[in-house]
Amino acid sequence: MKIIDLKYPFDYQPDKDDQAVCAIGFFDGIHKGHQRVLQTAKDQARQLNKKFAVMTFTPHPIEILRKDRTNVSYLTTFKQKQSILREFGVDLLYVIHFDLSVAKLKPQEFIDQYIVGLTISQLVCGFDFTYGHKGAGNVDSLISHSKERFGVTVVEEYSEENEKVSSTRIRNLLTEGEIDQANKLLTRPLMTEGKVIHGFKRGREIGYPTANILVDPAQILPKIGVYYVTILIDDAQYHGMASLGYNPTFDDPEQKNTIKCEVHIFDFNQQLYGQSVTVFWEKYVRPEYRFEQVDQLIAQLKQDEELIRGLFS
Repeated sequence: MKIIDLKYPFDYQPDKDDQAVCAIGFFDGIHKGHQRVLQTAKDQARQLNKKFAVMTFTPHPIEILRKDRTNVSYLTTFKQKQSILREFGVDLLYVIHFDLSVAKLKPQEFIDQYIVGLTISQLVCGFDFTYGHKGAGNVDSLISHSKERFGVTVVEEYSEENEKVSSTRIRNLLTEGEIDQANKLLTRPLMTEGKVIHGFKRGREIGYPTANILVDPAQILPKIGVYYVTILIDDAQYHGMASLGYNPTFDDPEQKNTIKCEVHIFDFNQQLYGQSVTVFWEKYVRPEYRFEQVDQLIAQLKQDEELIRGLFS
């Protein structure tokens, strides 16, 4: 997959053989709805003997346009998005670095610069795609703005259980602890990347050593609680159980408002400090509890382990 970074104004000259069918959108999560847009573009590219391209943006426009909204979180990091698109078979990935200059482009200017200027022969988008200053361009104006220089395919809304599949719906499911349903719409477990850091080492003292993972707040996390997870370490995947929360049993005043992600990795005894790992959230097990005695916590952890091992054994 060839990645082309586009910072406005750009002078990138596409190769003659880069005539492409291009799917356009932010594609956070690359869920089932997004996949229909991508598959449509991929199928058309193969039929027309063109390259299969995707055009996306970084960061999310809301980070640039809504400075009051500080807690922007992503279902997929940009790195994850690239990996998923590569596996999907994308030939060309156009990455628009979204800033105020791009935001101020009139719809016709956006089309002339980014679509016509990159020799895209067919543009594929979702039914709710908007473009140009304040989203003034939409699927209804695409035909007139194209001026017959490229074709347009609009993919209609995709629903399951009488509700649109969207990134917002998936975020709401994660907030409610419905990780199974969220993963179903994503078609893969939610992924969280982070670096293993030193913690208080209490887990080691009670027989359940954990990898304490520092998570970028730009990555969305599921509901607080205990989960069955798998964790990717150096291209090897392991089973484990994760505690996501505030460790209420130990009452750390300095840490009480900080969400901690700790993973006990089954049958694993290597040092991981400083390593980057990826956690896959497989199944929600239970809420976070506060225990009066550490022995009660240990007993509960044993029950959690038995239940989780039964899920994959």
